[in-house]
Amino acid sequence: MKKHILYTSLLLIFLSATAFAQRKSKDGLVQSDTLRKGKSLQFVGLPIAFYTPETEFGFGGGAQLFFLNKRDEYNNRLSNIFLSAIYTSQRQFILAITPQIYLGKGDYFIDMFYTYRVYPNFFWGIGPTTPESNKESYNETTNKFDIKLLKRIPGNLNFGLSVNYANHDITEVMEGGILDSGTVPGSAGAIISGLGALFNLDSRDDIGAPQSGNYLSLSARFSSELFGATYDFNKFILDLRRYQPIGKKSILAFRVYMENNYGDVPFQGMASYGGSKNARGYFNGRFIDKQMYIIQAEYRWRFKKRWTLAAFGLFGSVNDQGGDLFSFNNMKPSFGGGVRFKVLKNQSTWLRIDYGKGIDGQSGIYFGVNEAF
Repeated sequence: MKKHILYTSLLLIFLSATAFAQRKSKDGLVQSDTLRKGKSLQFVGLPIAFYTPETEFGFGGGAQLFFLNKRDEYNNRLSNIFLSAIYTSQRQFILAITPQIYLGKGDYFIDMFYTYRVYPNFFWGIGPTTPESNKESYNETTNKFDIKLLKRIPGNLNFGLSVNYANHDITEVMEGGILDSGTVPGSAGAIISGLGALFNLDSRDDIGAPQSGNYLSLSARFSSELFGATYDFNKFILDLRRYQPIGKKSILAFRVYMENNYGDVPFQGMASYGGSKNARGYFNGRFIDKQMYIIQAEYRWRFKKRWTLAAFGLFGSVNDQGGDLFSFNNMKPSFGGGVRFKVLKNQSTWLRIDYGKGIDGQSGIYFGVNEAF
């Protein structure tokens, strides 16, 4: 059944992407979905069909609006707004809006994210060794937004501040389960709200699918009752990425990701191992805790201008204590691969499908927009 869903998803996604490609004018603009040449906007819409471990079969639509006159002239990046709306066979509804706006010549950057989710989900407990028998269902409705304002410093450096808010409303838990016991922080819901600071160095040649360059990000977030939060805790994230060209068509991409939380952390705010970005091959949230690290590498072969094949491998873990985080016994490796397709010739929006396989029977098929990292 899963194979049937995968083949159907692949067919729907790539047939729809090809249809858009065939309807472009000589200027590379989508005729039916783009404003006329000479205007300041460009629009592309995409039907979405996919399968992931967290959602099972899902469908919906996505759209990206490019502001052709608002760009980062230092790195040739366009301001844009991405929007998607998805409904799944697990009765999940996900609305996401992601504006990325450059001001001036790119000296200032506004990076925003908003999501509304009605999300039946699963919980196994906290820690790196939670057994599969712990699995229980719960329902949650989430409103979440992040707003970052960054100032460019010469040398591809950026520094900024952020405002973070998330309201996690638990609407139903399994009777007699772990969350029903009330011993898990956040089991009755949680509001995470506060301020943050971030610093990054970004020399990537492209955000959607980098072929060269580096990305280094350091961020700190502080959730506090002073800003309406129900829990006080601090979150620190280190994200290191390197894109090394190999010949004219291939690259090796590397990523080291670490997340550390300190204080009274609700389970919704803990580091989450798995999913289409951080640890493909594991259900997103299969393992959660205060501390997490992930190290991954990916080989990408762009055999045609708009087509890429990829293979990846990774390992990592979660733990309550940083000193026990790198225990070999708790390490969770996975491997896999996938294919990417560039929707428009003149804009970097890619469709991605990956398959990942972990240990203890964990595996997943993932659909996404742009590279995982």
